[in-house]
Amino acid sequence: MKVLKDFQDYEIIDSSCGEKLERWGNIYLLRPDPQIVWNTGDLLSKYRGMIHAVYHRSNKGGGYWEDLKSMPESFEISYKDLTFHIKKMGFKHTGLFPEQAINWDIMRELIEKADRPIKVLNLFAYTGGASVACLKAGASVVHVDSSKGMVDWAKENVKSSHLEEKPIRFLVDDCIKFVEREIRRGNKYDAIIMDPPSFGRGIHGEVWDIEKDLDYLAKNCAELLSEHPLFFLINSYTSGLSQQVLVDLLKLRVLKKYPGEIFSYEVGIPIVENNLLLPCGISARVDFHE
Repeated sequence: MKVLKDFQDYEIIDSSCGEKLERWGNIYLLRPDPQIVWNTGDLLSKYRGMIHAVYHRSNKGGGYWEDLKSMPESFEISYKDLTFHIKKMGFKHTGLFPEQAINWDIMRELIEKADRPIKVLNLFAYTGGASVACLKAGASVVHVDSSKGMVDWAKENVKSSHLEEKPIRFLVDDCIKFVEREIRRGNKYDAIIMDPPSFGRGIHGEVWDIEKDLDYLAKNCAELLSEHPLFFLINSYTSGLSQQVLVDLLKLRVLKKYPGEIFSYEVGIPIVENNLLLPCGISARVDFHE
């Protein structure tokens, strides 16, 4: 497992009974996490005076935020020289997955060491954590997500990191259809990032199902790689999907065309109170041979 470190504005303070207490800058949030199966006491009772807001799951699905202390609707946190906007969203989210800082560092290093222009395609790009990191490293980025709200949020993050003059295109589009069109147009990319959800819908109601659609998308993305690609990264939070599945997919759809080396790993975050590690998803990456 690769473990998050050096994220001064974020940490998991404690965990119990399917919940985690997080510090985002000077804001404390209590959110559900299905990986936390242990019981070390009721966190809400233990930390009530500290917590700004708690997300309650509903028996009917979804849930709601309850504010316990006054807090801003939106606030900023930083990771090294990157800055992001954080907001309370539906279904417990905040607009950032801090564990992905592990991959931001890897991608930045690869781009900087390449010492050549790098064009990045970021699919299911959400609020743009990876896009901001790649821009900062000197790459040009095409950022694609089916949610206009998330794309607008990504624009905010690019601006807050003072990268708005850097070469980035924002597109509200269905990722599968966008890639199909890019193949027809003959466009190529040196690096591809893919962060697909388990399920989702495109802007015109297109249905994304990771079990049915990931192979097709990965195969098509391989067609978009340039003559000298740098890396191809797939992240997944889908329960039951193992690292080996992503490795096999990359072997089948990418390595048959381009020589490279595959790296796969869980990403996780340390829990301060009890020295545990919370698993937060899996990644598999091809680094191509120059």
